[in-house]
Amino acid sequence: MDDQEQLKAPIASIRNKRARVVAEHILAHGFVTTEELASMYGYSHPPRAARDLRELGIPLETLKMKNSLGRIIAAYRFASPLQGDTREFVGRRTFPKQFKQRLLSVSGKRCAVCQTSLESHYLQIDHCIPYSIPSDSVLERTLQDFMLLCATCNRAKAWSCEHCPNQAEKSIEVCRSCDWASPLTYTHIATQPISTS
Repeated sequence: MDDQEQLKAPIASIRNKRARVVAEHILAHGFVTTEELASMYGYSHPPRAARDLRELGIPLETLKMKNSLGRIIAAYRFASPLQGDTREFVGRRTFPKQFKQRLLSVSGKRCAVCQTSLESHYLQIDHCIPYSIPSDSVLERTLQDFMLLCATCNRAKAWSCEHCPNQAEKSIEVCRSCDWASPLTYTHIATQPISTS
């Protein structure tokens, strides 16, 4: 069974519309460019669409290509799993309701970043350290590894973390001392020192 065939079942089960669009385009054409994601599907931040697919456990690799104006842009295609790698494509883990209830009992019904009090259904479970740094398999699944965020802070954190220089280094310690992971004890914000003035 080739890699494309191996991925058909996981792709068929995708419920996230943006991730499914990316996957189906790659299945049909072999790759998708950031230009296509923007022009054909209207995605204003194409790398986020690729990230959605990666977070569901579908392996992607990034290529460099020229767009219609001759500029270098990114393109994505399915990555081949390592030979002999028998891991399933599982992506992020889902959280049972009891896990969220435990987080609520520790932190109360408030966003960990902006401290706004909200009804529990408006709070989202998020990794303190971004999923893309160590992945679920490295972090233990304890309450200390997660936080509850309002949708606004969750989007702001995602954007900031995606553009953080630490995405290249992938240092867990840098993340642990960031405002986004430790709002009460941070020393920097996405590697930018705190202003003392």
